[in-house]
Amino acid sequence: MANEATSTADSPRSAPVSSPAATRRAVFNTLRGSSGNLVEWYDVYVYTVFATYFENQFFDSADKNSTVYVYAIFAVTFLMRPVGSWFFGRYADRNGRRAALTFSVSMMAACSLVIALTPGRESIGVWAAVILILCRLVQGFATGGEYGASATYMSEAATRERRGFFSSFQYVTLVGGHVLAQVTLLIMQAFLDRAQIEEFGWRIAFFIGGVAAVVVFWLRRSMDESLTKDQLAAVRSGADRASGSMKELVLNHWRPLLVCFMVTIGGTIAFYTYSVNAPSMIKTAYEDRGMTGTWINLFGLIFLMLLQPIGGMISDRVGRKPLLVFFGIGGVLYTYVLITYLPSATSVVESLALVCVGYVILTGYTSINAIVKAELFPSHVRALGVGLGYALANSAFGGTAPLIYQAAKNGGHVSWFILYVTVVIAVSLVVYIFVLRNKTETVLDREQGRAFQ
Repeated sequence: MANEATSTADSPRSAPVSSPAATRRAVFNTLRGSSGNLVEWYDVYVYTVFATYFENQFFDSADKNSTVYVYAIFAVTFLMRPVGSWFFGRYADRNGRRAALTFSVSMMAACSLVIALTPGRESIGVWAAVILILCRLVQGFATGGEYGASATYMSEAATRERRGFFSSFQYVTLVGGHVLAQVTLLIMQAFLDRAQIEEFGWRIAFFIGGVAAVVVFWLRRSMDESLTKDQLAAVRSGADRASGSMKELVLNHWRPLLVCFMVTIGGTIAFYTYSVNAPSMIKTAYEDRGMTGTWINLFGLIFLMLLQPIGGMISDRVGRKPLLVFFGIGGVLYTYVLITYLPSATSVVESLALVCVGYVILTGYTSINAIVKAELFPSHVRALGVGLGYALANSAFGGTAPLIYQAAKNGGHVSWFILYVTVVIAVSLVVYIFVLRNKTETVLDREQGRAFQ
């Protein structure tokens, strides 16, 4: 139990090197798995990127709190993530990772299409906001399942000696979804004026996410399953009742579940503060300078995306713990700097430098968080444990960060928000230092070679 809860890296370097065939299979399965992740997170972030453009379609433009309402909907959807992580985690542990991932991307696509086609409040009144809320709740449900199943699959699909590198592509595509949303906005700003984006451009953005999922649906159906045929057969026959069981998870694996939650809280609040709040600050600061703010955000996010495989490769050599400690210390020291100076930055170089330093720090968490959590649990409760531990922390601390920041800003208490983020990161830092171990054998190491047969 202790090893399950505290191991954070691959086994000793004497582990056998994977064959070229195994490496090729890992590459193809990673591409198939991460493509769906890209589309799903595009659907998540297209909401925040276009929020200021479509808010008047759902709320009264005369209401000064309309922006708060839009971000409140973003935060409320995170309440569905634990439910989604439970449902899809159980589904993935009992029916396979491939089936769960295909199911979740289908739900995300359907909701994006509904949002794109929903009439504005001038046509159907309050029902416009009701439909938006319902669709976002379903998408929150699907996203809760996507993270756990995706993190689990990409960790299991990876070769033993490159697990950090391959699993880092979960956040490559997660951030990539944000990048695609920013690129979509940039293209629209080049050809449409603000009034046109507010009228119909934002609908195109949501429609793109829905259509792209059709391709992803086909890709995911063709990827290999990481659970063995024997495991799936045992579940179907009723011989295995522990797989995907909440009772099994809570009674026998509560310690790694708690560690997963504590590892996540600091990382998730930093991620949403640095990659959602910070771009919003830049957009506001450069609002009267055309597309400048969008370009800054785009380059910053591309930089963050490209950092992920580097962080993964470093962890394969030095272990996961040093990167997490680097993130924890950096987050504690840098959050004040970022939130204090970014809104007042008037130079493009200064703004980009501020966010890029934050992204370097953030990579210590994002590049390896999937593999760190997957290494805590055995395969029969891995998707459930990873998904639930992440979703509970994400709902409580991550998704609420944009809303809390907006409320603190409106009330003139930004310093309180800075203190809040810093303390949460510090709590996770304590866990990184005193609970996690480095470069010890993990459950994934012991299970290596049983899947994809």
